[in-house]
Amino acid sequence: MKKRIALSFLCISFLICNLKAQEIIPLYNKKIPNSISYPMKEVTLNWDGQFGGYKNISKPTLEIYLPVKAQSNGSAVIICPGGGYGMESYRLEGLNIAKTFINHGTAAFILKYRLPSDSIMPDKSIGPLQDAQQAIKLVRQQSAKWNIDPNKIGIMGFSAGGHLASTAGTHFDTCLVANRKHISIRPDFMILIYPVISTNEKLTHPGSMRNLLGANPTPEKLTFFSNELHVTDQTPPTYLTHTGDDKVVDVDNSIAFYEALRHHKVPSEMHLYPKGNHGFVLSIPAEEWMTPLFLWMKSNKWIN
Repeated sequence: MKKRIALSFLCISFLICNLKAQEIIPLYNKKIPNSISYPMKEVTLNWDGQFGGYKNISKPTLEIYLPVKAQSNGSAVIICPGGGYGMESYRLEGLNIAKTFINHGTAAFILKYRLPSDSIMPDKSIGPLQDAQQAIKLVRQQSAKWNIDPNKIGIMGFSAGGHLASTAGTHFDTCLVANRKHISIRPDFMILIYPVISTNEKLTHPGSMRNLLGANPTPEKLTFFSNELHVTDQTPPTYLTHTGDDKVVDVDNSIAFYEALRHHKVPSEMHLYPKGNHGFVLSIPAEEWMTPLFLWMKSNKWIN
């Protein structure tokens, strides 16, 4: 009996690891907003002989992973990989996570967002946010097609991707994409993994902010993108996780955001670990570190 269970687990694990996206679609059907016609060549990154991610992204896409229909719980998560706004760690903070979500009945959409660059955007600071807003709008608009409850669409981000996700969750009242049908671009929940949150020089990750805002951002830009300052009673419920010894993105980013959420009585949960440094979850099986996340999603009725 034990051998049969072990064999079944191995078969399921093999299938999950070899699942492929149902579809990869362009984020915009027509012209990409806030874009300059420039033939930037996208670069694929390889680490230790394996696909790792991308640089020089100028054509945003959504990579779609849908659970088996009979197992679908109706929820969906848009995943924003990290990489300091200079690259995107697509495999570790995208593909591996998407496959774990669909194993739990949640649809996953990996957002390959534009990376800020003056050569492809008139205003590079808003390019990633436009793509996140467009992704939320598109998933909500096509929810029936993908067997998704339009009221159970969350956004998830790692590191600088966490900054993007939290920007989408705190600036949904500033729509930066075409939206004639006034589809809500507010995520129903946020999942922030060792996120960059603040532009405060004592907290922020300088490289991420330099890539996003340039070397000499205006005070107005710094304020706009310091997301702990924009939490309101309408900010989506949030799940955060971080380590106390993170030497890349100070844990006080998560703590400051949680405090702002708490003061506005936004239902939120934070898991802090003493050690592990930045990217700590990448050395742990996703199924293991995501277990508390799935319990949080269940307690909030985003999954059954």
